[in-house]
Amino acid sequence: MEYTQVSATAFQELQMNAGVVVDDFTPNTGVIGNILGVTSGGITFNSNPTYVDFGDGMDNVPGNTWQLKRVTSYDPVLSGTFLTMTATLAKQLSGAGGESSGHITPSNALTETDFDDIWLVGDYSDKNDNGTNKTAGFCAVHIMNALNTSGFQWKSNDDGKGEYSFEFHGHYDIENIDTVPFEIYVKAGTASS
Repeated sequence: MEYTQVSATAFQELQMNAGVVVDDFTPNTGVIGNILGVTSGGITFNSNPTYVDFGDGMDNVPGNTWQLKRVTSYDPVLSGTFLTMTATLAKQLSGAGGESSGHITPSNALTETDFDDIWLVGDYSDKNDNGTNKTAGFCAVHIMNALNTSGFQWKSNDDGKGEYSFEFHGHYDIENIDTVPFEIYVKAGTASS
């Protein structure tokens, strides 16, 4: 069959497994920060762009003319379910509020400390043995000024594990309004030495 085929590089271009949600990641070295928690069911990222068509309503201009289309904003969202819980994570999932010695106090007012950068980092390519030189491939997305807007959600399960759903949204910074609140990294692995 002429078109029932797969690229010869397909296995080198697969993102595999669930990945991890972490508080920091250094793409140049491949070093991850603290894992926020164990997840279940996979993790979903969506950049959620909003577009405006300035040609809409113009005489003699068809809709969706690319020269007149603009991105007005992005609402990046990272969602999934955690199975493990710490006081730090409970504070992050609560959104606005504070934490002291395991006591989370929700607040009606958001402060700068309620927003954290988070990362989703997953294995990528057919070379995933880090060895000693951090040579494994990865796909990563960095969500800036992330806030869990779905609130603290806890579902207990009879004879099972508790589940904590999350929906982190990235946010623009008024002091740097042209910076879109997410970025993506794709790095193929190389053979470890």
